[in-house]
Amino acid sequence: MTIGQVTKKMNLICMCNVTFYVSLPIIFLLKIYMNLKQKLKNRTTFLKKDITLTRFAWLMSAVNLLLFHYHFFKFALDNVDFHSFNGIVIIVGLVVIMLAANFLVVYLILFLFRFAGRLLLMLQFAISAVAVYFVNTYGTILDESMISNVFNTNYEEASGFGSFKLLLYFVLFGVVPSIYIIKVKIKYGTWKRFLTISSLTVAFLLILSFANASNWLWIDKNATKLGGLLMPWSYTVNTARYFIHQLQRNQKEILLPNATITDNEKAVFVLVLGESARSMNFSLFGYKKNTNPLLDTTQNVVAFSTTSDATYTTAGLKSILEHKKTSDLYELLPNYLYRNGVDVVWRTTNWGEPPIHIKDYQTKKQLELSCEGEECGYDEVLLTGLKERILASEKNKILIILHTSTSHGPQYSKKYPPRFEIFKPVCNSTELSNCSHEELINAYDNTIVYTDYLLHRIIEDLRQLNEYKSAMLFVSDHGESLGESNLYMHGVPRKFAPKEQYEIPFIVWRSDNFKQIKPNVKVSQHAVFHSVLNFLSVQSPIYDEEMDIFK
Repeated sequence: MTIGQVTKKMNLICMCNVTFYVSLPIIFLLKIYMNLKQKLKNRTTFLKKDITLTRFAWLMSAVNLLLFHYHFFKFALDNVDFHSFNGIVIIVGLVVIMLAANFLVVYLILFLFRFAGRLLLMLQFAISAVAVYFVNTYGTILDESMISNVFNTNYEEASGFGSFKLLLYFVLFGVVPSIYIIKVKIKYGTWKRFLTISSLTVAFLLILSFANASNWLWIDKNATKLGGLLMPWSYTVNTARYFIHQLQRNQKEILLPNATITDNEKAVFVLVLGESARSMNFSLFGYKKNTNPLLDTTQNVVAFSTTSDATYTTAGLKSILEHKKTSDLYELLPNYLYRNGVDVVWRTTNWGEPPIHIKDYQTKKQLELSCEGEECGYDEVLLTGLKERILASEKNKILIILHTSTSHGPQYSKKYPPRFEIFKPVCNSTELSNCSHEELINAYDNTIVYTDYLLHRIIEDLRQLNEYKSAMLFVSDHGESLGESNLYMHGVPRKFAPKEQYEIPFIVWRSDNFKQIKPNVKVSQHAVFHSVLNFLSVQSPIYDEEMDIFK
């Protein structure tokens, strides 16, 4: 063998070795890919297998229980002695009843509506995913008042809640189960089987309910919170209740007796409706941080601490604007005064007010058209041309209502111009539990500093109106939770709500030597109606002197 032949043979051997070692990892990766493909194929075959409707309904009921009821059972465990036999009975009873009730609903819907039933079930998982995000993140309870908040929330407020965590909840708890629901093959069975299983389930639920009758009192006592955490019953039942009550509320207002203006003296009253302002964060009420640097040094300012009748905007505003506490829809303050000859102006950067029937109603978008500068993106836009509007009035009695949104969460740091960021660091996240308590409080306190500035500006404008006797009253619709007891924002039912959500400020300023304020007077949100009547010299049969803050 010649040297050339030896060299050629050795090169061939090297090439074979290189080819072998290069191809080895490729072969290895191909083998892994084929194994994974086979495993995925094996694992997805369950989507192609038939499943009886009974098993599918039990499966969906169990998944619903596991995904959406952590806080439901946490509340139950916190409020029963689960070390006792009766406590165990309550917890086990709740689990069994929930499983059986949800099974029955899924079974009925899918048998009767088939594909449409699947779509309804997918929608339920999607809504429950979003709902449980708010329950877990903000401590929300989905009672009727919270449903009212949902339907009275505009895009600007709703968009403030967007986050990656919310998207994750929606995908994992909503989209993933929905893929299975739409793909799985279901054997529906016969009508005879359907009637038998439905009847047996109903009978079982009735027997179980009566067997657990000794615990009805505990369930009734905690029904509001338990019901507000129960998916999907919380939002379905309370949505129905909300629309039923809305139909009742949207009936024609009960008109109040006619009123008479008793003098021609020029007077203007500015009513500022606060949003989510709690009195404990106002230095006027003894708060350690100076959140009211301007009002603290303003003459003729009197501060009352009071409580709201509700913990959500719609009901809170109704209480402020009605003449007494009632579930009926009586004629509200702006409507009543407008009908009886007072010049009434309503300006708002907010939403959720009860029916307002006046001519001069202005929204933020309308006000921005005649506003220039940084303040136009904030509640200061409400003051645009306000003094000029008062001077242009053809009437002697004027009521201005400014509905603000200054302290509404979760993005408190977006509610005031940068120059009002006095307290730092601040929370900039929509997921409030991710912020430190200091950051959250600082952001909220800055909204109170901005509120202080807005009220001071209103007072300064009124002081320049020498022809008018003037007054300004600030009252909030409700308070706000800032992480206390692991609760955030507002909307907890009033009888369960912590004080942070209902202790509110009631701040009054009036021009010199006019309408002195009663000493030691007890005020409520309803005091607004009667105090405005007195100040504007409106005589009415429904005026209540005891609820009036002025002498």
